[in-house]
Amino acid sequence: MKLLSPAKINLFLQITGKRQNGYHDLFTLMCCISLYDTISLSFGTKYTTVSCNNPEVPEDESNLAVRAANLFFKTVHKNEHVKIGLEKQIPVAAGLGGGSSNAASVLLGLNRYYGRPLSQDKLMSIGLSIGADIPFFIFRKPAIVSGIGEKLEAYEGLKPFQILLVCPKFAVSTKEIYKNLNLELTKCNKKLRNIFLKKKIFDIKKHLCNDLKNVAALICPDVNKAKEALLSYGAIGALMSGSGPAVFGIFPDFDKARIAYNSILNKHNWRLFQAEMLV
Repeated sequence: MKLLSPAKINLFLQITGKRQNGYHDLFTLMCCISLYDTISLSFGTKYTTVSCNNPEVPEDESNLAVRAANLFFKTVHKNEHVKIGLEKQIPVAAGLGGGSSNAASVLLGLNRYYGRPLSQDKLMSIGLSIGADIPFFIFRKPAIVSGIGEKLEAYEGLKPFQILLVCPKFAVSTKEIYKNLNLELTKCNKKLRNIFLKKKIFDIKKHLCNDLKNVAALICPDVNKAKEALLSYGAIGALMSGSGPAVFGIFPDFDKARIAYNSILNKHNWRLFQAEMLV
């Protein structure tokens, strides 16, 4: 079985509080984009294993895709296993949700293979126990996400804009970003306080905001440089995704995004990806 596993971007990300267990509450608008990992599932194996073309990805039981498979089999009471192959295109530790997307895709693929024994809600519950972004990737539609990632509401106010991703060659630890976050200095509440986005069209110039950006930029200065480059080459807006350091620029059409791609590629040592918002 072959599966496509998409990346995501956060069109805004507000941190609204911190729980006693260490998890942070958030309010975010998430959307998948057409940048994919490819996953292959092979059945009838003696053990659940994972192999990957990217050496940065663990090939043991700490891999989220393996954890997802093991939890699926435990939930449906099957003493079976699967061999997982990951062909990575989504940059690792970049704020694009690649690992969470892989886990969600494995859950969806296994559920389909075994005749859909689990509901979407059950799959999302399993996913949440592994990682906060996994329920969104099971939902697979643009969504306003709140809580620690468990509350999702479909959002239809987006257009399929072209996205140009700039990925500095610098991995950022999500734990380190949250550890250094000062909730008193977060800024997105001011931008988002007077709107409830499910009833409004997303306004790129007003609503793009990420409370984690300033912390990530201190660790990786290329975050600000990437944003400036995207805006200088015609992006309508630009923002760091998730905990970074990937920065996306929003463009009105393919040609403008391609011109920016070529211009930035010639001047900077960054990885670039052109994609489309999946709305």
